[in-house]
Amino acid sequence: MELIAALLDLCKDVAQPIIAIDGPAGAGKTTLAHDIKLALAQHYVVTEIHMDDLYDGWDNALSTQLTETLLHIAHSHKNVRKISLSTYDWNSGSFLPATELAQSELIIFEGVGSGQLAIREYLSALIWIDIDESEGLARVLARDGKEIESHMKEWLATQEQHFRKEGTQNAADFVLTT
Repeated sequence: MELIAALLDLCKDVAQPIIAIDGPAGAGKTTLAHDIKLALAQHYVVTEIHMDDLYDGWDNALSTQLTETLLHIAHSHKNVRKISLSTYDWNSGSFLPATELAQSELIIFEGVGSGQLAIREYLSALIWIDIDESEGLARVLARDGKEIESHMKEWLATQEQHFRKEGTQNAADFVLTT
């Protein structure tokens, strides 16, 4: 895979590299992150961090709290400090007690908001993966169930506004389409 070779090249001279995979819901970011993790695990100890674990529910997902959390993780990773992290429990609607992440050499941030402007200085690579909005919605509903359809329709508008404000796609090192 040419992408893996390019990522290895971008990361090779960087201490504690970070890769972000951003793009609209349903585009395949989680699958791509997993595939990249498997490929890069031959060269690095890799930790995947999913934005779904960091969002504060539907209504406060792309908040300053998310930005502060990403900055904390990125700064701590770059300085080889322990990272303590609270993840969101979607069933209870609250954050779980903080746990310490295992030390890693490379972090992959995955999900909407993972490539935001505030953390780009820490990124070795930003990947944008795109999909037609209706196809992305269909994929999410097939995966997560029709009961979230109203939340997802609101989310589509929220993510679009976020991407416009952040200029994420135009800042990407790689643009992929599914």
